[in-house]
Amino acid sequence: MADGSGVERFSEKSFYLAGFRGRTLGMAAGATLLEPSVPLAGVLKELEGNGTRVVLFSPDAEALADLLGAQPLDASEPRIEGDVWRALRGRACVGVTLGDADTFPERCCGVSLSLALRKLVWLDPGGGLVGGDGERRSFVDLEALQRLLAAGPSGEVPARRHLLLEIERALEGGLAAVNLCTPDGLSDELFTYSGSGTLFTRKRYVVVRRLGLDDYDATDPLIARGVAEGYLAPRTPEEVDRVLASGFGAFVEGSHLAGIGALLEHAEPRAAEIVSLYTLTRFIGEGVGGHLVQFALERARERGFAYVFACTTSDRVVSFFQRCGFREAGPDDVPAAKWRDYDPERRARVRCVRVDLE
Repeated sequence: MADGSGVERFSEKSFYLAGFRGRTLGMAAGATLLEPSVPLAGVLKELEGNGTRVVLFSPDAEALADLLGAQPLDASEPRIEGDVWRALRGRACVGVTLGDADTFPERCCGVSLSLALRKLVWLDPGGGLVGGDGERRSFVDLEALQRLLAAGPSGEVPARRHLLLEIERALEGGLAAVNLCTPDGLSDELFTYSGSGTLFTRKRYVVVRRLGLDDYDATDPLIARGVAEGYLAPRTPEEVDRVLASGFGAFVEGSHLAGIGALLEHAEPRAAEIVSLYTLTRFIGEGVGGHLVQFALERARERGFAYVFACTTSDRVVSFFQRCGFREAGPDDVPAAKWRDYDPERRARVRCVRVDLE
């Protein structure tokens, strides 16, 4: 995630911490995952310093007390909502104990719903879901989860299926998101773009909007990452500023940055260029790239451009644009200004695509 200097990781963490500030997160962990030496303790300390409150659920009152240095609340109390609210006035993390290990998943999800939490982070040694191809399924919406459960067991032990059924119930009941990850992967799951486990969301929707000033800190390192991976052309700081000013982002569930792009205008001959189109690995396969391109085309039509083009050195990206209605074009089919001061080595490899709007 980091480039060696730590800049990108810091920017990612700052972006997510800003989103958590002033909010209350739910976390669920079995007793064996509550040892003070486990990374959970470090993450809780970071969240406390960030002004984020945490309700930590566990079936083991003694383990909660040892970790937090305070006696946990009992979820069976009739006014648990008020008890949690008052306890959070005095400390950033409040422990809540609920039943035994066998009934922990359903009781935890039930109390999370009664507290109207928006996010629940579930720590499990098995981590996130893995697909049939062995790859981690980093993003699953409620509809996809229901299909997985309807298909029956696929290598998951009964306890894991039980947990997934409770996650389904929590999402149906109103939780916006549930994260499932290992304790060791908690920091990456909460504070990085790519995550470490699976993010479950109630709805599968993507909102694309123009980037605002508050989005630049998250977008700039994504552009740098795309350049480092060879997907995006290198740009000077001035050119990056132009991309940010004309950029747009795709956001899942209103807050998870899923991809970026920008539409640069060429006055002659009424052409617009899609640049810095980059989708986070976590959301590849969710149609994010298509949403970004559609947004760019709509903006170009509104502004009266004759055509939109893009340039890339990736055959995969060319195929993607062709699926979006673009055709492959030659270097003379795009504005001549595009090639002014262009890197000769990259130009020898670059391919262009274009779609006419008139």
